[in-house]
Amino acid sequence: KFEFNPKDGIDNPALSLAEDMEGEGRGEPRFYLLSKGSTEAFGFCLHKELGCRGHVIQHVELGGLAQRRGLQDGDRLLQVNGRFVDHMEHGRVVQKIKASGNQVLLAVLDGGSYEAAKALGRDLSQLLPGDIRPRLCHIARDKSGFGFSISGPEGARGTFQLSVRRDGPAERAGLPSGSWLLELNGASVRSYSHTQLARKLKRSGSKMTLLVASSAAEEFYRLRGLRVTAALADASWLPFKVRKLHLVKGPEGYGFLLKEEKRSSGATGQFLWEVDAGLPAERAGMQEGDCLLAVNGESIEGLDHEQTVLRIRAHADRVTLLVIDPAGDDFYQSVGLGTQCGRDH
Repeated sequence: KFEFNPKDGIDNPALSLAEDMEGEGRGEPRFYLLSKGSTEAFGFCLHKELGCRGHVIQHVELGGLAQRRGLQDGDRLLQVNGRFVDHMEHGRVVQKIKASGNQVLLAVLDGGSYEAAKALGRDLSQLLPGDIRPRLCHIARDKSGFGFSISGPEGARGTFQLSVRRDGPAERAGLPSGSWLLELNGASVRSYSHTQLARKLKRSGSKMTLLVASSAAEEFYRLRGLRVTAALADASWLPFKVRKLHLVKGPEGYGFLLKEEKRSSGATGQFLWEVDAGLPAERAGMQEGDCLLAVNGESIEGLDHEQTVLRIRAHADRVTLLVIDPAGDDFYQSVGLGTQCGRDH
């Protein structure tokens, strides 16, 4: 029988099959989903040390989030949000973590096992599962319907597998046949009966957004006590795209005004207004009302207005901004992504 983990596991230690570092689990990757508050730190540093291979976890803060989850000094970072990073330039890996906002999924290997594997010429990516990210799909109904059907064990709650019709709206939206439904329009379906889900689908109108996972991905998270969330999802199939703006300051400045305003979700956001014609911001593609997601590759999640301004001014004459238009921001807020839509998916 297919079952979801009944726990909201993001506050549980990572339950890997190789959890006992002193026993037989040594040499196997460990997985940790770190979820912090906007004013909290993850509680570790990532170093690239002379004469030491890999991206090294260091300065794990005593009592901090990373230590509570199980990260240890000397661990080597292999994966960030499902992406293999051992071969990447160090600064880019650090940026990936910073761009994750308040939640990040890490895969690590203890230092001794890492060095031994490297000495033997092993491909460390082969120690890790394939793409374990869930997927977000936004489906617009056509005259034939949404193009998918749902099945599940009789009487079971929260267990819904999807069958996708060929060339229908669901397939065009990237919905994989055989995947398992996790969320509908930003709400978990774990407690729904089949009848309740059918009612919710009907109320969706002409459009809906589904968070789904393959059987392999669902099993991966379930075995480790980790909750699958939209923040970890592959969002590349969604209709609204973020834009990266490269600005070089001119004699009259960048040519925009940053304002702090309420988003549709009630959360506070940073928005770009008064874009001056002909100045760097407009030439880079900035539009009135764009929502700011990241500055120089770092998420601004949790920053207030003054902190965001300081980050923009950190480099005297140039800045790279990640933005999305207001309709896109509203959409991502509605499906539980928030500023996570600015991540490198």
